[in-house]
Amino acid sequence: MSDALSLLQQRHSVPSRQLGEPVPDESTLRALLEAAIRVPDHGKLVPFRLIQMQGEAKLRFGERMTALVIRNKPELSDSKREKERLRYTFAPLVLVIVACIDEESSVPPIEQTLTAGCVAQNLLIGAYALGFGAQWLTGWAAYDREAAAVLGLASNEHVVGFMHLGTPQIDVPDRDRPALDDLLSTWTP
Repeated sequence: MSDALSLLQQRHSVPSRQLGEPVPDESTLRALLEAAIRVPDHGKLVPFRLIQMQGEAKLRFGERMTALVIRNKPELSDSKREKERLRYTFAPLVLVIVACIDEESSVPPIEQTLTAGCVAQNLLIGAYALGFGAQWLTGWAAYDREAAAVLGLASNEHVVGFMHLGTPQIDVPDRDRPALDDLLSTWTP
């Protein structure tokens, strides 16, 4: 079997709480990001962008998200408030993958969003190929317009995911995978 297929068959997510230092150095991260943006892109719209968060910025973002949650749910328990505050702090690097929808384009918005999703998938595969771990998470903040405003997103932009990156701190067992025979059918006229 080819190394490329083996890589795909072995890739798995590493929980953000299990990701630590080191992260890719600057040149390796740049190479990873340049590879990740090589995606199918109907109309060559480049309907995505990336936002990087490291260090203190991750905690500050979590604090801003916590303030939004508390404003909408003042009864939120202290433990859930703390969970929100720390949500983005475990992995040393968080990349926000943003879909930038060109609403004037004849390319359907779903195709543009899928292109941004391909960037996220390439980040997962690329991180694994380089010996790093990653987890693609969303959560409520990915779908909240006030959270989008905190990130500086325009009205035509939305978060596809928060990619948590670092080095796995433990061996993570693979999860059960679906059987291909349960998913594959053959269309006949």
